[in-house]
Amino acid sequence: MKIHFIGIGGIGLSALAKFLANDGHQISGSDIKQTEITNDLALNFGAKITIPHHADAVEGVDRVIYSAAVRPNNPEYQRAKELGIELLSRKASLKTILGKKEVYAVGGAHGKSTTSAMLASIIPNSNALIGAISKEFGSNVRYAKNNKVVFEADESDESFLNSNPHLAIVTNVEPEHMEYYEYDEERFYNAYKNFLSLAKIRVINAEDEFLSSLDIDAIKLYPSQDIKNTEFVLVHGEPHTKFTLKDLGDFEVFGFGNHIALDAALAILGALEIGEKIEDIRANLLNYKGIKKRFDIVQNQENCVVIDDYGHHPTEIKVTIESLKTYQKLRGFNKLQVIWQPHKYSRTIDNLPAFVDCFEGVDELVILPIWAAGELKVDIDLKGAFSRYKLHMADKITRKDGVVQIIQDNNIITEYREDLITAFGAGDITYQIRGEA
Repeated sequence: MKIHFIGIGGIGLSALAKFLANDGHQISGSDIKQTEITNDLALNFGAKITIPHHADAVEGVDRVIYSAAVRPNNPEYQRAKELGIELLSRKASLKTILGKKEVYAVGGAHGKSTTSAMLASIIPNSNALIGAISKEFGSNVRYAKNNKVVFEADESDESFLNSNPHLAIVTNVEPEHMEYYEYDEERFYNAYKNFLSLAKIRVINAEDEFLSSLDIDAIKLYPSQDIKNTEFVLVHGEPHTKFTLKDLGDFEVFGFGNHIALDAALAILGALEIGEKIEDIRANLLNYKGIKKRFDIVQNQENCVVIDDYGHHPTEIKVTIESLKTYQKLRGFNKLQVIWQPHKYSRTIDNLPAFVDCFEGVDELVILPIWAAGELKVDIDLKGAFSRYKLHMADKITRKDGVVQIIQDNNIITEYREDLITAFGAGDITYQIRGEA
């Protein structure tokens, strides 16, 4: 089929486009701007890319799949409707794409990208559709000529209910994306119950408050009891976690933190349940190299390390700060300097007290303008809320010749050139800290 994707530059939709291209379909797509993702699609998957959206882009296609950000007034959406072309949301398209696959789905509020990438490493002969770039295979997609699919399952719009899970792993559950659920917590929690009920095999973090309350048949991980001898070590200056899992022996995985051990343990238990051998699991887990934008070391010098991290919820940021402090100590750095680009006005307002607390222990904090992600602007006094920190309010940052520059009103107000520097956020901060914006 000829399949066109509106919003193809998004991490989730681009994964589906690549997967379908590998399956033999002819793909095209559009987005508001050219990016590394759209370039990859054009160069490596033969996709015709239209920037920005244009009605002509859907001429002659058989199906249009559109991202959640696309509105009915989009010119391509409107033209496809006029022409009678089949229109599917990303959520609706999953039933068609995954309906006949053996899907190993990973859901949860936090850690699902990491756990999915780990599971893909552990099962190397599987397809993979992940909401992040796995450094092991340099993409958010891996293709294999079989029916097995490791899939990062998204709860933000209930699309995980269309993922046809054979195996469902849930890392944790915390109310998020509540604007979609109309701030109805019962509806939100029921979505997770329904997701788990779809799977033949279930693996859960049984110390999560919500998951522990469920009366379901599942493989239950009790991290405080089942994960022992956790140790954080440096391998060629990069973070690794060692741990013992139940009576299965010792494991080592890329990354720092108890949450890394937990994510790996869930992936290990899931792989065991679908028939992978324990010694293969132990060896293949070493192939996991982390994911782009999660504790992603973009500069590794003796006197200065720069890390890019996608964390955009206070729970995620808090556990990463703990890992950063461990890393800081092992590397012998004096300061931890953090740059934060808040993501969405609604998330910032809903979680403001938790955001204020989650940066506890940093030596300096830089706050950039909120990344709107399509939301209307709301005035939030971030300078006042974070007044207890050594704080810099800035317009943007960049990195040149190993130095991170903090910029306000087109002037460099401070520079970071040593110790540990970390950027948090799900907007364009990833390009800023890499010196690409």
